[in-house]
Amino acid sequence: MPEFLTLVPPDKAVEKFLSHLNQKVGSEEIETKSSLGRVTAKPVIAPHPMPEFSRSTVDGYAVKAADTFGASSTLPSYLKLIDEVPMGDQPNFSIQSLECAVIHTGGMIPDGSDSVIMIEHTQQIHGGEIEILKPVAVGENIIKMGEDIHKGEQVIPAGIQIRPAEIGGLMALGFTRVVVSRKPIVGIISSGDEVIPPNQRPRIGQVRDVNAYSLQALVEETGGDIIHYGIIPDTEDAMFETALKAKQYCDVVVITAGSSASTRDLTSIVVDRLGKPGILVHGVNVKPGKPTILAVCDGKAVIGLPGNPVSALVIARTFVVPAIRFLLGLKKSVFECIVSAKITINLSSQAGREDWVPVKLELKDGEYLATPIFGRSNLIFTLVRADGVVRIPADATGCDFNEMVEVYKL
Repeated sequence: MPEFLTLVPPDKAVEKFLSHLNQKVGSEEIETKSSLGRVTAKPVIAPHPMPEFSRSTVDGYAVKAADTFGASSTLPSYLKLIDEVPMGDQPNFSIQSLECAVIHTGGMIPDGSDSVIMIEHTQQIHGGEIEILKPVAVGENIIKMGEDIHKGEQVIPAGIQIRPAEIGGLMALGFTRVVVSRKPIVGIISSGDEVIPPNQRPRIGQVRDVNAYSLQALVEETGGDIIHYGIIPDTEDAMFETALKAKQYCDVVVITAGSSASTRDLTSIVVDRLGKPGILVHGVNVKPGKPTILAVCDGKAVIGLPGNPVSALVIARTFVVPAIRFLLGLKKSVFECIVSAKITINLSSQAGREDWVPVKLELKDGEYLATPIFGRSNLIFTLVRADGVVRIPADATGCDFNEMVEVYKL
């Protein structure tokens, strides 16, 4: 009997998996200053134009551009200084022909002025006159009202991960609170009679639970919250009871270990009991991580990961991360590319299978070099020593020495 009846390519597996997920998480309103990394749950519409008034981009003098035409250091123009634009207030005067006014960066352009000349191109002389040493064009050194955004414009769509720039934009529009997607809750179940908590010393034949904590970090980095359901014995009843409890409360359930299609496999049996449609994919054409289970049970994502730490983390980035991002309403779910680099050796790969190879990065003579780190998928420090992973597509048989590759974030 073959170990896997069908091995599905990773991209097809993701597509099939997400197509059955139609349940989005709800939303909540939080303070904008605390929204970094959260995802907008609805579009943000500008309540007014930005800027709300035309303003100067430099320190200088508000002028009529026509009064400066032809001015030079050898043949300057002369303008009468009439006033100064108050910062944070509207000027109570207007600029007439052959007049100017002091204005500072951000100051409101007074009526009658259509440009600002930088102070470096002027000279103040006796008698309240300003010597103009260079011409300016209409609109020069001015940001016009609504030049950034218009009233009613959608400035931030739904499904955008909030960066420092978005926080600044929201504050500029007066949005001190913002509606974001609720963080998806991911339940993590570790299984295996040989697995023990990290704070215990393992006996011969036992291993510490690595996956639950590397997965916690990955989930939190992606924008989710986690609940640990502990280490469950290798019995169907114990695993089903825990998985059912997790499914009722969480948006995503992740079970580590027990996903190999062997006679001891309990995960697939338990997952199929959790709800419909059940298992969608059992076996992915990728190394490491072939024995992977993808299921949707009554609208909830359920993922069975291999027990080996390297396999578990790589597969979690491939499937758990897209599930979280989908529930958050983000449009794309892909590995983040760190850098392009030259591979330092000839690297072979099996045709028809997508491979992920951990690499160490080195910057030499202005370019990045990627050196593969070889190790079995049950060795977590293979990844600890790595700076990222290189993807070798299924239609390739490897990559050649000095070939440019993309290194992705772990």
